Amino acid sequence: MKTYVAILRGINVSGKNKIKMDALKSSFSTLGFEQIQTYIQSGNVVFRYQETSSGNLEELINKQLLKDFGFEVPVLVLNEKELANIVKNNPFAGDENREPQFLHVTFFKENPANVDEERINGYIKSGEEFAISEGVVYLYCPHGYGKTKINNNFFEIQLKVSATTRNWKTTLKLLEMAKEVEA
Repeated sequence: MKTYVAILRGINVSGKNKIKMDALKSSFSTLGFEQIQTYIQSGNVVFRYQETSSGNLEELINKQLLKDFGFEVPVLVLNEKELANIVKNNPFAGDENREPQFLHVTFFKENPANVDEERINGYIKSGEEFAISEGVVYLYCPHGYGKTKINNNFFEIQLKVSATTRNWKTTLKLLEMAKEVEA
């Protein structure tokens, strides 16, 4: 058995694609997943399952959610080790000059083929920073994520990849939950 984190995009946002967490846990249970835990209402699930590829799990979850709720839900799955590496490699975390509440991680479904950082720099506001790494972009948005132009939709359009974003607090909590389930 291995611990995984599923990050769902676009549920319970502005009253659309509503899924109650108990119903979400039930869908995951139907697939044979164990020790299922959810975190906040935006589609974060930690679970245990036999070792398999993230792509296989994403497809299984996507099909089950479509069957149970009647709409497509983009799903990204990481194992605990992958999430731990993402957290460890955040170049902005732990910097006393950066406030953690302004840190975000945009998770890519696949690595972008072409990254034009110079073009992206043309959209950032004063004080904002980003760092693209394996499978993610780390963001520091001191004016607030809701006010930045370099948001989830921006990266999907610019990099031609599917993505979903979580704030740093949520990312750390998911890793903590995954470690607890793993233990």
